[in-house]
Amino acid sequence: MATQARILKRLPPVSVMIAGLVLAIMLVLVIFAPMIAPMDPRDVSSYSLMDMEIPPVFMDGGDPRFLLGTDNQGRDLVSVILFGLRISVLIGVGAVVFAAAVGVALGLIAGFFGGIVDSIVMRIADILVSFPTILVALLISGIARAQLDADTILVWAPFILIFAIAVNEWVQYARTVRASSMVEISRDYVRAAKVIGLPPSRIMLRHILPNVISSVMVIATINLAGAILTEATLSFLGAGMPPTYPSLGTLIRIGNQFLFSGLWWIAVMPASVLVILVLAVNIIGDYLRDRFNPKLMAR
Repeated sequence: MATQARILKRLPPVSVMIAGLVLAIMLVLVIFAPMIAPMDPRDVSSYSLMDMEIPPVFMDGGDPRFLLGTDNQGRDLVSVILFGLRISVLIGVGAVVFAAAVGVALGLIAGFFGGIVDSIVMRIADILVSFPTILVALLISGIARAQLDADTILVWAPFILIFAIAVNEWVQYARTVRASSMVEISRDYVRAAKVIGLPPSRIMLRHILPNVISSVMVIATINLAGAILTEATLSFLGAGMPPTYPSLGTLIRIGNQFLFSGLWWIAVMPASVLVILVLAVNIIGDYLRDRFNPKLMAR
C-alpha cells in the first residue's frame, strides 16, 4: 500500500494528463495533416464555390462531407484548421528553438566569462526587454514585407515570423542560464575542469549546460504558448502568414469578416482550436515549473 501511495503521488494531476493527451493528439494531427485532411486547402481544384458557407454538420443545412462546415471559399474547415494548426505549431516551435539556442549560448558565455562580456550581453538584453514583443515583431515583419516582393514573402514568411518572435524571447533564457552558470562556476567540478586545462567551450557544454537544461526546458514549454499566440496575433493583424498558407490567426482574421453575418463557425472553429492548444501547453508548462521548483520539491 505504501508503494502504491508513493507511485500515485508521483503521477501528475488529472488535468495535466488530459492536457498531455490533448497536446499529443494535436501533434499527431500536425505531423500527419496532409494524410488526415479530407482535402488540400492549398489546391484550388480540390474545393468548389458551390460548397461555400455550409454550416457544421450538427446545424440545419449541414453536410456530412464537412463536419465543421466550410468557409467563404468552399474549403472544408477541418482541412483548413489542420493545415493552419500545422503552420502555427511549426512557427511556434521554431521560434522557441531559435530563441532558446541564442539565449542559452549568450547566457553561458556571459555567466562563464563575466566582466565586459557579461555587461554587454545583459545591457543588450535590458534594451530588448524594454520593448513589447508584439511591437518588435510587427516592426520586423513590416520592414521585411516592405523590402521583399510578394513571391519572396511566400517563401520566407515562416522564417521571418520565427525571427521576429524570437528576437525578444531569448532574453529570458539568457538571464536564467547566466544566473545558473554563475552558481555552477563556483563549484568544485568546474574548478577542477579549469585546473586540468579543459577549453571553455567544453566546460560550458559538457559540465555546465547539463545542470541548467531543466530550467531551459521549463521556460521553453511556457514560452511555446506565448509564441503561438504571438504568431496568431501577427497573422490576425495581417502581418503574419499569407492567406494562401493560412495559420490559425489568419483563419480567425478571415472568419472575423463574416462573424456578424451569421457565419460564426468560420471564426469560432479555428479560435477554439487555438484556445485548446494554448491551454494544454500552459497547463503542462505550469506543471513542469512546479515540478522542477527546488522549494516545492523540498517541501
